Amino acid sequence: MSNKFALSDVKRYAGKQFNFIAGFSENMPSETEKSTPTPSGEPDDDRVDASDQEENDDIALPSHVAGSGTLDRLVDTARDYARAAASENTLRAYAKDWAHFARWCRMKGAEPLPPSPEMIGLYLADLASGSGSSPSQSASRPLSVSTIDRRLSGLTWNYAQRGFILDRRNRHIATVLAGIKRKHARPPVQKEAILAEDILAMVATLPYDLRGLRDRAILLLGYAGGLRRSEIVSLDVHKDDTPDSGGWIEILEKGALLTLNAKTGWREVEIGRGSKDQTCPVRALEQWLHFAKIDFGPVFVGTSRDGTRASETRLNNKHVARLIKRTVLDAGIRSELPEKDRLALFSGHSLRAGLASSAEVDERYVQKQLGHASAEMTRRYQRRRDRFRVNLTKAAGL
Repeated sequence: MSNKFALSDVKRYAGKQFNFIAGFSENMPSETEKSTPTPSGEPDDDRVDASDQEENDDIALPSHVAGSGTLDRLVDTARDYARAAASENTLRAYAKDWAHFARWCRMKGAEPLPPSPEMIGLYLADLASGSGSSPSQSASRPLSVSTIDRRLSGLTWNYAQRGFILDRRNRHIATVLAGIKRKHARPPVQKEAILAEDILAMVATLPYDLRGLRDRAILLLGYAGGLRRSEIVSLDVHKDDTPDSGGWIEILEKGALLTLNAKTGWREVEIGRGSKDQTCPVRALEQWLHFAKIDFGPVFVGTSRDGTRASETRLNNKHVARLIKRTVLDAGIRSELPEKDRLALFSGHSLRAGLASSAEVDERYVQKQLGHASAEMTRRYQRRRDRFRVNLTKAAGL
């Protein structure tokens, strides 16, 4: 679907705006509403959305400027920088948000362009009520407030890429979203923290073959550094080894220094040597690099099927999540719960929460290690924090 609209199209859509009060009830789809079949000659939604994304990621010279070798090269450079403005995961999520909204609009007999605050308000209400949050179903599970908020951010970004401005403060959007938050907001569900005794039990389940050495280094380094999954797998041996690098390592006498281009910007993470070789994250990293014969490129890569040779392919961050869940089960952590519940309790965040909860040091050091901008965010990760260390009730004389 082309994103280039004639002036008559814009006027036509502007003339179809809904009344804020009556429009919400009059234009809300009935429960029996069905999707309009797509003619066989039309491309499917996924391909249309993909082509839309490619078209709107495009950066070109102004129409009144003649091209030249230098300017054309600058266009290519600008495109590269534009693609690097957000992480691949963020861009992937935004693309899915747009594809979902575009399909939803087509099911309702509407178009996603140009932006209509009234339609966005209806869409948010649909997501929150669960009356049809999945275009492939007539009804589905309501989405959480945080997911709805994220979807709205994705739509705002996508409209900006298409040359439109979506005003989130518009009353058709803001009041609906405020009502959703007031009615459906719930306390955040936190993942279980992996504590010191847990991580020791988890690494003890790993074999001492090449794959086991790698996974041991991943768990210990991720735990001691309070690293995100993406930060672990994006590490390179040296600076600028690969184009997709997210940082590099320096192994020193007293420990390892990680320089990370992380979610919150560049930061350095110091990981000191442990008291025992068996559980020292730096020693585990050294052993993996030595036996895998890695001296350039990604630190954590795949291995051959027999586990005897390291490949050159960087691991996906999903490997870290699967590794955590598998070793949690193998180590018997929270064994009193059914396996399904145990798997749901732990994720990559469990490593970060574990460090924050186990390290008996000043909160400022934990905040720096995790790369948090505020102490309040760090406290959310501290599952065993003494919440009543300062007792204002007694201090007030009661």
